[in-house]
Amino acid sequence: MSLPQYDYVIIGAGPAGMAAAVEARQHGLNVLVLDEQPAVGGQIYRNIEDLEEQRPDEFQKLGADYQEAFELAQRFRVSGAEYRPGRSIWQIDPDLTLYHIGQDGGPSETCHAKRILIATGAMERPMPFLGWTLPGVLACTAADVLYKSSGLLPRGEIVLLGSGPLLLLIACRLLDAGVKIAAYLDTNPHLAPFQALPYLPRALRGHEYLRKGIAMLWQMFTSRAKVHLGVTGLEAEGEGHLQKVRFQQGAAPWKELPADLLLLHHGVVPNVQITRQLGCEHAWYEKQRYWEPVLDQWGNTSIENVAVAGDSGRVCGSANSVLTGRLAALETARALGKIDLTQQAALAAPLLKKQDQELAIRPFLDTLFPPRHPWLVPKNEETLVCRCEEVRVREIRDAVRLGALSPDRVKPMVRCGMGPCQARMCGLTVSEIIADERQVSPADVGYFRVRSPIKPVTLGQLTGAE
Repeated sequence: MSLPQYDYVIIGAGPAGMAAAVEARQHGLNVLVLDEQPAVGGQIYRNIEDLEEQRPDEFQKLGADYQEAFELAQRFRVSGAEYRPGRSIWQIDPDLTLYHIGQDGGPSETCHAKRILIATGAMERPMPFLGWTLPGVLACTAADVLYKSSGLLPRGEIVLLGSGPLLLLIACRLLDAGVKIAAYLDTNPHLAPFQALPYLPRALRGHEYLRKGIAMLWQMFTSRAKVHLGVTGLEAEGEGHLQKVRFQQGAAPWKELPADLLLLHHGVVPNVQITRQLGCEHAWYEKQRYWEPVLDQWGNTSIENVAVAGDSGRVCGSANSVLTGRLAALETARALGKIDLTQQAALAAPLLKKQDQELAIRPFLDTLFPPRHPWLVPKNEETLVCRCEEVRVREIRDAVRLGALSPDRVKPMVRCGMGPCQARMCGLTVSEIIADERQVSPADVGYFRVRSPIKPVTLGQLTGAE
């Protein structure tokens, strides 16, 4: 049986994926969009259609960017692109044959693309410390997801830990919804604002972002939450569930707070599982300490006919994601003969100009909110790093001392990265620990080699496949 054929297969229906699909359809391309989520919007605009229709008052509180995203979702719905939600990619072959499975447990399906766009977005960086696996300790986006999806809000003694715009945004969103935050533990280094100052003049071109940031800081500092700056250590404690947190600021004595819910954030990083499986070239981004696929201005990777758009390239926010999606679609339209180079340049010019303005603030933000060493390399060697296989810092360091100098060498010795998440949760931390033990950069250590299946697939799903 012949495989379904598409000009363009887009993986992800967030801002970048939707924008790319709309642009590609305008040029007559046959487009398929596969997305893990049950509805469009990606993580950042999760459940945006239901929010606007069923909870309009809450939707209005989310701001003008959500209105723009809702309008993009409407254009995507009527674009003519084939959209299949609830689908997970588990393998892509070199000839761009894609294998995907549904959440309903049905058989694996296959299709072929002339070109692929990976728009899988970003994921929160893991933040391991003693007690981070206790029930009641969550990534801050978990609270955001529950609020957007179901209108659920947390109760009790709520503590937020970390730094960065996303943590502030979610904190202010909770405050706006009437949630009482007991404490805000900021892990940003004291010197970061001074190190970011050289980038401020350029960042002023994005003054709207700066204004929003200042407003969020003001809201947090004037709320009833106790704000603790310069936090360098944390432990979560409790019998069966979170009951309290202990934290340290520099060399000061440890302090203790009661807590029912601890929300964490240590920045976001590109989701590179698919680009890794395909063998795309990646580079180490030192400012934010993550790997990113090497891309040109159109999003092309080192693998022919494979491109990346949005935060799965470099993390630069939703507005830039829309622009990168449209630019990638223009490149596909040109590559498949729908437009020529002159038309492509003319259509891309206003997008590139707007992109330059959107990116003006990024060097400032990336320097202002750097990942900190205590959270990249846990101090306590009994800290769990790989949750799937229950591997601790000590075991990874022991493997390095025995001669395992890369994640792929450590992997068979202690099993980190072998679980269902395929190193999504532990990959960066494992590289950081190995680099720390060897006293080199993670760029010299490398990352896990990602093999298929990228996501777990059952034998039943394979036996029922085409």
